[in-house]
Amino acid sequence: MNRDLPRTVPRGRTAPRGGLARDLSAVGAAALLVLAAVLIGTRIQDRHGTLYVNWPPLVGDWMPHTGPGTPAAVVVAAAVVAYGPALAARLSWRPLLLATWGASLAWTWSLALVDGWSRGVAGRLTGKHEYLRVIDRFGDIPAALRDFDGHILLDSPDNWPAHVAGHPPGATLTFVLLDRIGLGGGGWAGAFVITVGTTAAVAVLIAVRRLADESLARRAAPFLVLAPAAVWAGASADGYFTAVTAWAVALLALAVTGHRPAWTGLGSGLLFGLTVYLSYGLTLFAVIGAAVLLLGRRRLRVLPWLVAGFLVVPVVFAVLGFDWWEAYRLLVTRYYQGAGGVRPYGYWVWANLACTVLITGPATVAGLRRAAGAFGDRGAGARLAVLVASALLALLIADLSGMSKAETERIWLPFAFWLLPAAAFLPGPRAWLAGQAVLALLLNHLLLTGW
Repeated sequence: MNRDLPRTVPRGRTAPRGGLARDLSAVGAAALLVLAAVLIGTRIQDRHGTLYVNWPPLVGDWMPHTGPGTPAAVVVAAAVVAYGPALAARLSWRPLLLATWGASLAWTWSLALVDGWSRGVAGRLTGKHEYLRVIDRFGDIPAALRDFDGHILLDSPDNWPAHVAGHPPGATLTFVLLDRIGLGGGGWAGAFVITVGTTAAVAVLIAVRRLADESLARRAAPFLVLAPAAVWAGASADGYFTAVTAWAVALLALAVTGHRPAWTGLGSGLLFGLTVYLSYGLTLFAVIGAAVLLLGRRRLRVLPWLVAGFLVVPVVFAVLGFDWWEAYRLLVTRYYQGAGGVRPYGYWVWANLACTVLITGPATVAGLRRAAGAFGDRGAGARLAVLVASALLALLIADLSGMSKAETERIWLPFAFWLLPAAAFLPGPRAWLAGQAVLALLLNHLLLTGW
């Protein structure tokens, strides 16, 4: 442990100025945004059918239901609300990280199993748009990569399914390699993305502790566990992407604060390099990476290692014959050949933000309001506000680009996880945690989500 980091929770002020009434006003405004997105979106879809979602602004169907995961989800939620804040304050650091991961696993698995094993886990990555549909076309990986661009457009022969065409091949290759080591099929794929994806909470805690302070990280821990985003993180490939990006940022945070800067900087670069071969949109994590460099003390020492690590994955893919830039150019064309060319930008540019409210919850909305006030302070609160603001900026750039019209409850999971620590600014965490849990449980039990 770094000697300059606190071993116990400081008892100073943990939240910037602001009252409960203002927090509730912010939450009320966010709720009105969601209501408007539902009502206006439903009218547009019923009259014109141009949204291509059945329950605007989310991809899903109205289907009240329970399942084998229901009792576990309720128990996990109640336990985290009742004991989470106290345990987060009292556990030593490493046990806290393990407890956070374990609770995140329990929460995400139980929510996924509300829809049952087949529909909630094993079948998620085997649908007609998903990665597992093309595993047999990667028998010769170098040949498949050289030919990858030739199957992106809708009118190309044997065009890739939507998610394969919509991502660089690093995403698909993950599941190809799982299949090669004997973990083939939807069950193993679903278990993989949940198990790996839930480590994102641990990575975020590490980054917040290094860049802000341990007190704020501890206060954020229960909110990272009970995130409504878990409804979509289990079991979608974007949950796995969330973990890769989170660890890239966490390792960079370790590097710029002096923890083995060569190794952690190199590791961060490797993961950032992998990130841009998992999803084109995740190149916007450069915004968050830049914020981490800004907050760090040893950025110049880390940069050479970061760049060296980053170059590894692009060089490997280039040698194997995949052209990232050409694939992205073709993807833009493919995007507008399909639903992306029909979905109205004028609706989604603000309805996407309603999706973000639903995946991050009321506590994050109130926390973001308080984070805005933290910029005027000095110290840990201001540093955390900068980190959260960088994630919000990256998300807004993605929104304005027009390449994220709908499905952002899944696509924006990697960015949303960096908004969640804003809840550390809130006093009275149990009530806010209860609100997070109730929202997640309602969404999972009232809707059959598409991811």
